[in-house]
Amino acid sequence: MKREKLYLLTLLVISLIVFVIGYFNMNYLIKVSTSQFLEIQIESSQREAREFSNLVSFQIANGTHRDTIINNIQKSIEGTNIESGFICMFDWSGVEICHPDPQKIGKKVSPNESYVRPLDDGIDSEDFYQLLKNKEQRGGLREFSTNRSSEIIYLYPVKNSDWIIAAHANIDKIDKEINKLKVTFILVYLLTGISIILLSVIFIRYLSNYFEKELELKNQLLMGEVLTLSKLNANLTDYRNKINEKIDTEIDLGDENDEGSKIKKRVLTYVKDKLISIKVEQIAFIFTELSITSIMCLDGKKYTSNSSLDELYSSLDHSIFFRANRQYIISVKAIDEILKYGNNQLKIKTKLDTAIIISKNTASEFKKWLNS
Repeated sequence: MKREKLYLLTLLVISLIVFVIGYFNMNYLIKVSTSQFLEIQIESSQREAREFSNLVSFQIANGTHRDTIINNIQKSIEGTNIESGFICMFDWSGVEICHPDPQKIGKKVSPNESYVRPLDDGIDSEDFYQLLKNKEQRGGLREFSTNRSSEIIYLYPVKNSDWIIAAHANIDKIDKEINKLKVTFILVYLLTGISIILLSVIFIRYLSNYFEKELELKNQLLMGEVLTLSKLNANLTDYRNKINEKIDTEIDLGDENDEGSKIKKRVLTYVKDKLISIKVEQIAFIFTELSITSIMCLDGKKYTSNSSLDELYSSLDHSIFFRANRQYIISVKAIDEILKYGNNQLKIKTKLDTAIIISKNTASEFKKWLNS
């Protein structure tokens, strides 16, 4: 159940991050793409208006009759008002001379009805974008009329005449194109977001399962080590009891069996200038430090010996004492607990709160010692 909650929480967090970041990215990309689209539309309309103006000027300069010019222009632009951009022509009084919709020919264009700048300036893509998005006035543009389906975005005069070529933007058509662009971005945004979320969840589950298996394996190894340590500590208890019985038996038999034995029952030590003989069963551990051999007893008292660790160990009962390392000889009576330490090493915790490390090379011998 906890794992399912974790997956659900992960899914929610990833979804929130992906959709929030994707939302702002999508709006930015829509704005940039729309601006580029409008920029192209504006440039195309301006170029078309200039080309028509130059063509008409050329025909006038060659003496072509005006009625012929008007008829030719009307035939070429008629019906083009359904496209995203088209042109028309009117005179300086604002009367339509040529228009894709023949019904508008002869009607006067009111300058307040159009989104127009002065003749030497045109609308830019940012103003055009705000026009389409918010229908708001921008940058000195005249009032926008929502009753018109198209707006004049560029004016270009015809030389040697009173005619003006006007480039129109079909607002309805451009709106539809922009909405298609937005829908495409939204679909891509949703599909990408869902794909990222699903792939993230699958990847997280894969990693989770991988690490769970690794953790399970480590737990199994740890359980094995715990069982091994438990067995060692159980062997320690049994071995300590066995040694205690052995010592009690030897005490009951007395010293009659000690004749000729090389195993010492007492160790000669000293404190300052005073010689003291202590029984080996009172010793907790023997250690060397700065070339000085010290003997620590179970009661916490510390004595000094002139013998080396090797000399002392050779004269002690190896069933009771174990050579843990180069510095320590430990008595089975002093061992309080056996712990795992490092890589296959053992840590002996004594009853005097002293920790003694047994290397991995000596650990197997220590285990055999407890099982003997």
